[in-house]
Amino acid sequence: MRSPYDGQRRGRAVPLQSRPGDGLPGPVHHAPSATCGATGSGDGGGAEGFGTGRESGALRVRHGHRRLVGRTVAVRGLALDLGSSRTRAWVPGRGLVTDALFDSRSDSPLGSPDKNAERPVRRGRIIDPESCGLLLGRIADAVLGPDRADSVIVLSHPVLAGAVQRDAARQLLAGLGPTCVLVLSSARAAAAYAGPRDAGPLLVVDLGAELTEVTLLVGGRVADARQAESGLSDLDPATLPAVLVAMVLDMVTSMWRQDRHGAIRGALRKGPLLAGGGALRSDVTDRLARCLGTRVRLAGDPSTTVVRGAGQILSSVLRHGLTPAAALPGHPR
Repeated sequence: MRSPYDGQRRGRAVPLQSRPGDGLPGPVHHAPSATCGATGSGDGGGAEGFGTGRESGALRVRHGHRRLVGRTVAVRGLALDLGSSRTRAWVPGRGLVTDALFDSRSDSPLGSPDKNAERPVRRGRIIDPESCGLLLGRIADAVLGPDRADSVIVLSHPVLAGAVQRDAARQLLAGLGPTCVLVLSSARAAAAYAGPRDAGPLLVVDLGAELTEVTLLVGGRVADARQAESGLSDLDPATLPAVLVAMVLDMVTSMWRQDRHGAIRGALRKGPLLAGGGALRSDVTDRLARCLGTRVRLAGDPSTTVVRGAGQILSSVLRHGLTPAAALPGHPR
């Protein structure tokens, strides 16, 4: 199978090859197939932790160490998944507390008091920081209350989100007043919740509303990733299974051709982990399993796998005061 990435320089956006009637002009991005640094593009080595510096007693998480200054310790928290069609929030001990759906006609959250609010996230990017900040503020007020000095907020982001997007998200969260903000890729969050607990290779396929991502994790770290800026909401329902599976196969084939250590082969033998709304469709998952020639892994509710994983990492941070790396596959628990 030919891939649109063959012969291209790594790290560039490559147009997805169009198929008759698929209506998919969106680009596919890919990351270098090498282990990234801890704070590098693609969330390669570990989640980034940042104390907000609101007070002298802030809990700061940096370089894998927990440092207490004074007596303030984070004892509660909030995990967030900012999707293109939904914003989900998870609280340890309470579960899913927010699952806000954006109306595609009005671009406003259903049930939102501001019916004119625009959808703040498109294709994994925060395009309206003001509206996004208001939405997050409402969630934080409802879940954590007005005083959030003893809290941690964990946010997942698309695996190929750039530094500008990650910084924008961190700034918005820091503005909510938590003690600490942690950001990590959606692939690592999904693996934390539903992936196997060994350090072997794992392929995570996230079938979202406006993004389709394929990520190879090795030892809990991002080794390679591909992203198509098209998803469920872009596709004709009649051709959705065929087109979506073809997109995933193109990305997997590209990663296979560039894999020199057999990690993709090992990950496929284990079975890819599917997340996102597309994983709820049996016509998609069955077709993907047949085309890949392997079984696929599904969590109990694939659409909430990412936020549940972020919540699991949050629970570990609150319980042990550790960086999220300790809660991810390939790291000691």
